[in-house]
Amino acid sequence: MQALVEHSRAQARSYRVIQVISDKPAAAGLAIARDLGVATRSVPAHKTLDRAAYDRTLAATIDECEPALIVLAGFMRILSEAFVERYAGRIMNIHPSLLPKYPGLHTHRQALAAHDPLHGATVHFVTAELDGGPPIIQARVRVRPDDNEITLAARVQNQEHRIYPLAVDWYCAGRLHCRDGRAWLDGAALAAPVQYDGDDASRDH
Repeated sequence: MQALVEHSRAQARSYRVIQVISDKPAAAGLAIARDLGVATRSVPAHKTLDRAAYDRTLAATIDECEPALIVLAGFMRILSEAFVERYAGRIMNIHPSLLPKYPGLHTHRQALAAHDPLHGATVHFVTAELDGGPPIIQARVRVRPDDNEITLAARVQNQEHRIYPLAVDWYCAGRLHCRDGRAWLDGAALAAPVQYDGDDASRDH
């Protein structure tokens, strides 16, 4: 979230973060956002609210902002199908693996256990399928012989801070869309996610 806000204030960025919303009133991200001068709201998940009722409350809060795009960053609740359909093609998430590998939790642990030579992160559009929406861009990192979950996660997170603002920028500049279950960039459907390497990105159609 902090990286997204900071990148939005760089020259030539096409987006602005208008509000940060959390289901946890004490979330550190809310304090960081306030320090950055961004409006914040908390929508606590009360025990009296079922999942559908919570998502309706969350949607009402979001709709007050009229955002062009909803960006998930550390939001760990699984969104209902009705919520996702309400904002179809307008929700993005980032996942710490090279999807479709390792959806869900403990991705770094799984990559290490499998002795994968490469690991990374994927930005994707959100659908009702957990971590199964159309991929947009990936960043890869080499898994080192001495890596553990902490060191590997730190290098992956560093790349997340690069590719997430890039994908949001594409979308808000009108270059990126979600259509027919695919991500489209510059008028062409992505046959595979853009592969980010350092400060340059390349893509195959």
